[in-house]
Amino acid sequence: MLLRMQAAQAIQLISTKSLTGLACEEIEKWIYSGRIQPGEPLREADISARMGLSRGPVREAFRMLEERGLVLCEKNRGVRVRSLSFDEVQQIYELRIALEGLIGSLAAQRRTDEQAAGLQSIIKEMRAAVEAGDVVRYTQLNFKLHEELSQSAHNAFLSDTYSRLVVQLKLFRSYTLRHNADNVQQSFAEHSAIAAAVAAGDAARARTLLEEHCKASLERLRVQMPQLQQEEKAGAS
Repeated sequence: MLLRMQAAQAIQLISTKSLTGLACEEIEKWIYSGRIQPGEPLREADISARMGLSRGPVREAFRMLEERGLVLCEKNRGVRVRSLSFDEVQQIYELRIALEGLIGSLAAQRRTDEQAAGLQSIIKEMRAAVEAGDVVRYTQLNFKLHEELSQSAHNAFLSDTYSRLVVQLKLFRSYTLRHNADNVQQSFAEHSAIAAAVAAGDAARARTLLEEHCKASLERLRVQMPQLQQEEKAGAS
């Protein structure tokens, strides 16, 4: 009897964790795609109904998203999508530029042939997304490419630090791509050059290109930040 109870509890735990992961992933997609704006409240009951889930996994998903820095869970105020001021974004970018440069240099020196081919495969998918006008897919591939570059540096501490740093920037990076087609074209050109430099083993060029890419990304965000802040106020009202 005890063993059956333990087995049932284990199955329930696995199921809950799986549902929590799915809920977390789905809410992240909503945030990055712009379906949920910075400052917008997230209501547990509404999201549970939209996903067809009980409140438990959604509540746990909120906690996971809070750990990633994407939402704020405040007592007596509920949960809302986190917002960053442009000053905070600039501070994060100061670190990101330095880390991306190091990642580019190490990736060019240490990437395996398989990883180089993987980067080129992502670039091919990105090109197809650009040609199809699929900005959401392009944005996902953008993040994937940077994650692969980080892995190609073969430094677990660097990769972990980078992932924790940029998670909050994903919303803002995706915004600039969704709201300006020229930004997508420019972004693709920059990523293509970066992948080529890493594949060629050119550490100095890969470092420079990644640093310049981050600076350009920050400038694109600076231009569109006023519009984002207006939409944020509207979403929070």
